[in-house]
This record gives sequence, C-alpha cells and structure tokens, in this order.
Amino acid sequence: MLPIVQLVHRPGILDLGWGHPDPTALPVAAIRRATDATLMRYGADALAYGAERGPGPLIEWICARLAHIDARPPDPAEVLITSGASQALDLLCTLITTPGDTVLVESPTYHLAVRILRDHPLHLVAVPSDADGIDVEALTIILRQLAKRGRKARMLYCVPTYHNPTGVCLSMERRRALAMIAAEHGFVLVEDDVYRELSYDAPAPPSVWSIAPPGAVVRIASFSKSLAPGLRLGYLTADASLTRQLIGSGLLDSGGGVNPFTALTVAEVCATGDFEATVTQLCAMYRERRDALAQSLCTYLPPGCRFTVPGGGFFQWVELPEGVDAATLLPHAEQAGVSYLPGSRFYLNGARSNTLRLSFSLYPPHQLAEAARRLGEAVAVGLDAAPSII
Repeated sequence: MLPIVQLVHRPGILDLGWGHPDPTALPVAAIRRATDATLMRYGADALAYGAERGPGPLIEWICARLAHIDARPPDPAEVLITSGASQALDLLCTLITTPGDTVLVESPTYHLAVRILRDHPLHLVAVPSDADGIDVEALTIILRQLAKRGRKARMLYCVPTYHNPTGVCLSMERRRALAMIAAEHGFVLVEDDVYRELSYDAPAPPSVWSIAPPGAVVRIASFSKSLAPGLRLGYLTADASLTRQLIGSGLLDSGGGVNPFTALTVAEVCATGDFEATVTQLCAMYRERRDALAQSLCTYLPPGCRFTVPGGGFFQWVELPEGVDAATLLPHAEQAGVSYLPGSRFYLNGARSNTLRLSFSLYPPHQLAEAARRLGEAVAVGLDAAPSII
C-alpha cells in the first residue's frame, strides 16, 4: 500500500531529526466534532469555493487570538488564510520577487524554507546570528556592502521566536532594530512565527510584525504545530495593501480561498474552546519532553558539548567539540540507534559542521532519555576515533 504520511519510522532508531508532533497528541476527537458541526452549520456552503481571503469566522478568531497573545491584533483586512506557512512563503516569493532578486536569510535557518526560496530562483545571502538571534549589526554591514555593488535586498526571511533550528528567541532590542532596518532599507521582512503558541516558560515576546512600521513585515503562521499538520492550514498578517495584492493573484482568483472547508472546521474548533485546550495540553507535554531531553543531554553528552534549552518550539541545538563533523558522525550515531539532522543543513554554505539539531516533539520522555544516552555514546566513540570524524 502506498504511504499516507510523510513520517518514516526506521526500526531500532530513535530519530530526533523529524520535527513532527507525536501522532497520539493530535486532536482527532475535536476535529471530528468540528467537522460534523461545520456541515450542520453551513451545509453546502462549507463545500463550495471559498472567499479569496478565507472564511470570515476564522479571520475574526485570528484577530481576537492575536489580541491575546501578541502586541497588537490585526485588522481583518490585514489577514489572509493560507495552506500552511510554506505556501504563504511560496506565494510571497511569487508575487513580490523576481528571479535573481537578492533575498537575505539568517544563518542558520529553517532548511526547507531555503528549498522554497531556491525554487524561484533567488540570489540568497546569509546573515549571521548568535545566542541572541540574527545579528542586526552584521545585517547593516551586509546591506551596505550590497549597496556598494549596486544591489538591493528585496526580502529577508527569519524565525525570531523559538527559532528553527537553534531554539533561540530574538531579543526585544533586536526585534525593534530589525523592524526599523526593514522599513529604512525598503525590503520585506518575512517573519516565520509558527511556534508562537508553543511557549513553555513565559509568554512569547511580541512579533516583529506587531511592533514594525506599516508595510515593513509580513508575519506567517500555521496551525500545523498548534493543532495538526495534516490540516495544511495557516495564515499571514501583512499591510492591507499587500493582502489585497495577494488576494488578486491568479491562484486565488482561480480556486478561491485555500482549504475553505478545513478553514471553517478549524474556526469551529477555535470557537468551542478546543483549540485553547489542545494548545494547553501540547505545551504541558512538550515542556516535559524538552526538560527530559535537556536533563539527559546533561547526563550523557561528553565534556566539550553545549546545547540550548529553548523557551518554546520543537528543537534543541547541540554544538559538538570543535572539529567534530556531525554529518560524518551520523552513521555511527545511527548504528547506536539514534538519528538527528546535521547542523550543516541549516547553513547556505554548509558551515558549522560541528552542530546538530534534535527535536523533542515526537517521543515520550523515557525514549528521549534513551536517545540522549545513545547520542552521548556515539559522540564519545567518535571523539575517541578522531581524527577520522573531523
């Protein structure tokens, strides 16, 4: 039988490379109730071509929700429903860039977003980051260097809140500076904000979009992490003039709003309180898993290794001792029964080869502890085998 899910389980391997939710945590019962309620409430209209912007009930809920979890709510005219964050990024690339445009990308960054950017194709320039997120001073220098060569950045893609892959949360000082730089230099800052709801220690900081001058930032979000990825549903918030441009695209003119039935169903989930209940449960579960992995990494990783403990999201970023190549180490780790994504995948140029990304979302605490033990064993063996892994 052909597969129906993207996730592939390999017997004997605890694979911390997948940034997927635990299937047992997906709200099947809530979605079933909402599906029935949607058909009862809207009848055939729920199965018709949807309004280009997306269904009003979901947009109204999003505006109310962001009033609660962000620094300011959008106006309904600033919201567009999308088929997940990936489709939102692709749509933005299609309509506001042309092939060869310069697009800035924080480094490291979400590797699959880079795949989308390269599909168009665009001239990608890396902007370094540190423990506080994207380096705004380095960004200013890069913009100045581009100007000297007669080039102008059209877009910057970044994940300021619970960053993928590092888990870092951009400081407020840098959020304000980033917003002003985008406005001053006239590029569109695309803020990937898909992890905002998954905050474990304190509320997430204001989005860059919420504090930026009008038109400087487009914020993309998704229900994939907070509800279920199979819904393929997300949204963006942007200046109303840009959402009007997006609504006028051939894609939405031809097919209407994306996933109208799913969007109405999610609106029903949200209206009943099942969304907030699901997010509360997920945050409690992921907090426990994050802590289990962090404590086990402390126990089992050899001296010289460092890692982040993120305040939200799915990922912990590990730095191995300098000179150890995580990609070369990976086969040894898989022989020990654990896998991960080498950090080099998250850089445009494959830099920082001694880093790796771990996801704590998929496995329960006891399996995360075992995965950390296996990883520590593999790293220790690899260090003993150096320089064959450097």
